[in-house]
Amino acid sequence: MYDEQQRPEQHGPLAGFTVGVTAARRADELGALLQRRGAAVLHAPALRIVQLADDSELLAATKQVIDDVPDVVVATTAIGFRGWIEAADGWGLGEDLLERLRGVEVLARGPKVKGAIRAAGLTENWSPSSESMAEVLDRLLEEGVEGRRIAVQLHGEPLPGFVEALRAGGADVLGVPVYRWMPPEDIGPVDRLLDATVSRGLDALTFTSAPAAASLLSRAEERGLLPELLAALNHDVLPACVGPVTALPLQARGVDTVQPERFRLGPLVQLLCQELPARARILPIAGHRVEIRGHAVLVDGALRPVPPAGMSLLRALSRRPGWVVARAELLRALPGAGRDEHAVETAMARLRTSLGAPKLIQTVVKRGYRLALDPAADAKYADT
Repeated sequence: MYDEQQRPEQHGPLAGFTVGVTAARRADELGALLQRRGAAVLHAPALRIVQLADDSELLAATKQVIDDVPDVVVATTAIGFRGWIEAADGWGLGEDLLERLRGVEVLARGPKVKGAIRAAGLTENWSPSSESMAEVLDRLLEEGVEGRRIAVQLHGEPLPGFVEALRAGGADVLGVPVYRWMPPEDIGPVDRLLDATVSRGLDALTFTSAPAAASLLSRAEERGLLPELLAALNHDVLPACVGPVTALPLQARGVDTVQPERFRLGPLVQLLCQELPARARILPIAGHRVEIRGHAVLVDGALRPVPPAGMSLLRALSRRPGWVVARAELLRALPGAGRDEHAVETAMARLRTSLGAPKLIQTVVKRGYRLALDPAADAKYADT
């Protein structure tokens, strides 16, 4: 019998799982964090970022700030604020921009933004402890915004209701679009990511920006795959977002997401380390502890990679543990297997070899196959 206390743990918590990454910015960092914890990563940037030096909209907004100085500047992200100042320097407008901002009320969304503001030689007037744009909006509305000119540094993320509420209050709002998002030049990787999601080749799909989520949904709609994508995200593929704003396009389509308490990449990965293993099927089979993950199986804690056909068979068997599953039903579970039941025998032989414990799966002559569920567990799964 297996010993729960002595199981080897030489793999990461995400070993055996495949995670999709839609990020354009910091994708390498997120991918490395996932891979260090054992995950297989499929990356397809759902967007590309317009380079600041080439962004005519940002240049026009910068000139407007210089020519018609706002009363208030709202800085939303550290990388966005730094990028704005650096782009202005590149256009020869850096000193003029900083000179105008020195006499303006500057509001910073959080501590990282405060650091970027101070690194530019400026000082913020106020920053919320919550890092919430809602709190920034409340402060502005309490002060009164009628007749005030407010520049808001944007960063590709939607600010639901923020600009609209300011304008409704009588403010003249200028958006400063830092890092605008555009569709990817090569749509091939996005299509492969979509195909992997709808075919359940992924265990989780991560989103670090709302535009990326909206872009993926839009591409799925263009290909006629939106219903299948939503079904996958609602049932089999875990949608994980870095924060509530990122989740908005998915929530608008009825998709529930998981989000870390702190809206950072590290906590996002830690959340996956908790959520994905908790979703794995664990069964006591032939005296072994068997944990069925996305593309691998843990047998007594040892990681056993399994080919896709083998995983399809194992999942079909695990839906009714201990029950005999007919070859015809297993054949239907095999992707692209056709009508030859010999394909089941071939895939089953490879599955047994991959598991390293052939007695986990029993052949029932003239009927099919069954998982050799431990007798003590039979009653639990009798009506499954």
